Amino acid sequence: MFARVDHAAGAAAVGLPLRPTDLLVFGAAKGGTPLMQSIQTIGIDLPLKARVWQDAPGTIWLSYNDPNWLAKRHGLDSEADAPLKGMSDALRAIAAAATAS
Repeated sequence: MFARVDHAAGAAAVGLPLRPTDLLVFGAAKGGTPLMQSIQTIGIDLPLKARVWQDAPGTIWLSYNDPNWLAKRHGLDSEADAPLKGMSDALRAIAAAATAS
């Protein structure tokens, strides 16, 4: 985990209401560097980010961009399949653990 950004606290600091909303920034150079070696533009989407937020009825959500979508967005070819699979698997495991009841 590189950073946690509390958007609700930022909003409160300027007098604006916002339900709980956090941005989590995380990653590992071992996974991200090979992708940036293939095409550096993907660095705009790395490290990975996840959003934890509460909707109006009070449900907590976890959202993130799938690494395979990021690869398509930046035009990565099949050479990136192994690191992408690792990133996708890790995100799914983290999301499952974080959202388990």
